[in-house]
Amino acid sequence: MNPDQSPLGKPAEYLQHYDPTLLFPIERLRGRSAIGLTGALPFFGTDLWNAYELSWLNARGKPQIAIATFAIPAESPHIIESKSFKLYLGSFANTVVESADALAATLRTDLSAVAGAPVKVRLTSPFEFGKLEFDELDGLSLDRLDLDTDVYEPTASLLGANFDEAPVEETLTSNLLKTNCPVTGQPDWGSVQVFYHGPQIDQAGLLRYIISFRNHTGFHEQCVEQMFVDIQRECRPTRLAIYARYTRRGGLDINPFRTNFSMPSPDNARTARQ
Repeated sequence: MNPDQSPLGKPAEYLQHYDPTLLFPIERLRGRSAIGLTGALPFFGTDLWNAYELSWLNARGKPQIAIATFAIPAESPHIIESKSFKLYLGSFANTVVESADALAATLRTDLSAVAGAPVKVRLTSPFEFGKLEFDELDGLSLDRLDLDTDVYEPTASLLGANFDEAPVEETLTSNLLKTNCPVTGQPDWGSVQVFYHGPQIDQAGLLRYIISFRNHTGFHEQCVEQMFVDIQRECRPTRLAIYARYTRRGGLDINPFRTNFSMPSPDNARTARQ
C-alpha cells in the first residue's frame, strides 16, 4: 500500500477486460499520522469522485457509456489511488455487462472491498446528462483581496482569528487552491469552501494559508484534512466544514468534504473548471 508501489507515474498497460485487481489501496493513516491524527478523528465526511470515461458493452456488443459518481466515506481505512482507479474503470471497455444496474453492483462491491467501507455508486445515463448541475461554490470569495504573499508551503501560522469579539458564522471560498501529486509532482488545481461558526477568521490570513499549499505534495484527501486540522487548531471554530473541488485528471475528479457537525452533504454540482 506504499504509493511508490502504485501504477502512478509509471508506464501501464491499459487492459480492456474487467480486472478488479488493478485497484490499489493507500492507507489513510499514512497521511493522517503526518499531521498528528492518530486517534479519534475530529471530523467525518466523504470523498466524492466523478468518472467521465466509463464505458462497457451490452449483450449485443454495443458500447454503453455513463458518468459515474462514487461516495467514499472518510472513515474508510483506505483511499484508492487515482491511476489504479482509472485503469480499473478502463478495464470494462470490452467487457460485456448485463445492465447498468449490474455494473453499478460490481463497482460497489469492488470499491467497497478496497476502501474497507461501503462505497455508494450512482450511474448517470446519457439521457440524463443534460440534467447534471453546474454551479460555483457558495460563499464570500477571498480572491477579491489584493495582497502580497511569498509562502508556498503549508504554514498554519498564517491563520488567525479575533478571539475578543462575538462569534460569527460565514462561508468563505477561493479558487486559488493548487497542490501537487506526491508521486508524479503534477499540479492539481482546485477550489475550496470553508464554512465555520466561531471567532471571526482573518480573511487575508486564510487566503495566504490556502495559497501556501501551492508547492505542497499530497493527495487531495490529505490536503483537505490538513486544512481542517490547522484551521481547527489555530482559529478554534465550534463548527467547521471544508469542501474542495479539484479539476479532473485522467477522466476523474476528486472532491473531499470534511465536517465536525451534522449538515447536508454537498450536492456535487460541477464548477466551471470541472
